[in-house]
Amino acid sequence: MSSIIKVEKVSKEFIISHEAAEKYTTLRDVMARKAKKIFSFSRSNSSGKKAVTRESYMALNEVSFEVKPGERLGIIGRNGAGKSTLLKVLSRITEPSAGRIEINGRVASLLEVGTGFHPELTGRENIFLNGAILGMSRAEIKRKFDEIVDFSEVEKFLDTPVKRYSSGMYVRLAFAVAAHLEPEILVVDEVLAVGDAQFQKKCLGKMKDVSSNGRTVLFVSHNMAAVKNLCTHGILLNKGQLEFDGPILDAVTLYQKGQNTSTLFSHKGPLSEAPGNANIRILRFEVTPIEGDVISISSGINFEISFYNQKEDINLDITFDLKNEDDVVILHQGEIVTKERDSRQGIYTVKGQLPPHLLNTGTYTFTLIFGENQQHPLFGVHDFLQFEVMNERLGNTFRRLPGIIRPKIEYSSSFQLLKDAEHSW
Repeated sequence: MSSIIKVEKVSKEFIISHEAAEKYTTLRDVMARKAKKIFSFSRSNSSGKKAVTRESYMALNEVSFEVKPGERLGIIGRNGAGKSTLLKVLSRITEPSAGRIEINGRVASLLEVGTGFHPELTGRENIFLNGAILGMSRAEIKRKFDEIVDFSEVEKFLDTPVKRYSSGMYVRLAFAVAAHLEPEILVVDEVLAVGDAQFQKKCLGKMKDVSSNGRTVLFVSHNMAAVKNLCTHGILLNKGQLEFDGPILDAVTLYQKGQNTSTLFSHKGPLSEAPGNANIRILRFEVTPIEGDVISISSGINFEISFYNQKEDINLDITFDLKNEDDVVILHQGEIVTKERDSRQGIYTVKGQLPPHLLNTGTYTFTLIFGENQQHPLFGVHDFLQFEVMNERLGNTFRRLPGIIRPKIEYSSSFQLLKDAEHSW
């Protein structure tokens, strides 16, 4: 069977510019500097331009693979592996720096919230716009129109400009358009994570239906359970290079084994470069066993996070989500760090414990959400730190027995002869 997509030694290079960082200055410093320039004959740095350095970054490096018609291909890898760049190249949003790509069919892409939509147009108008971009006639779009509206569940807002849509409404309509306008190739990035769980399930079912009709699906996600459920084939990217091309279960297993299993994050550089934003900067996060040297089912877990807070006079809180390797949230717990609207600019440290005999063997990741009044998010980061739990009863292996948790249950038993029993059976 001939390939519907053929990628041969494709590379994508980006040039990154760096400006020399300036130290913090006050208005008084600026005025004094300007005054000195007026009365100074020095011509040094007269242009006032910052020093700029440039470096090359290879987002993709000689990637080659083929996709057959009707195949559901999962593209997996860590953040920065090149997954989204690959999809943008395949969708003709950006050109490769080198290599060759053959695509036999129309491509509908759902890469980011709002991609392909004009914010000033209504939902109805954007449906026809997207169909026209795919080369469909108005009559063809009309035949699919009712199905798109039913699937997206935005009928009440169909004549409202999409700039007024929530991110969830945007995604529902965008996916419905992309899936129902019958492209030969459907490309979907992590954008479905915006939708609720029920809609995600609905989308996965639709993608299976699409491929059963001979059309091809390319799917990027960090949700390994969804990837295994949907895809039949997988490629694993690592730092822009193709690391594996084969059955999806083998690709997922290799990805999970190769994940960074460090139980310590410690920022060493300037504060401004620590993970975070203008509100929060994460400085350190560590996971250690309560007992012993190895994190196991019976060891229990200590976790400790230090972060720099820049929001003063608020009720500051932090929420932890702990997920297993199937992307199932095991727990969702929060801590109110300051309760009297008395947060200060500085470094806070929060400590917690997970008791022994709670987690099963496997790989787990922490997602962190910092907030104000447990309502307004200040900063969030998914899958920030990963650790593994061993099974010491099986020789400190990662062999996983069935079950999401492994509680230690106290059993008791007794025996008596049937003739002595109080009840008869």
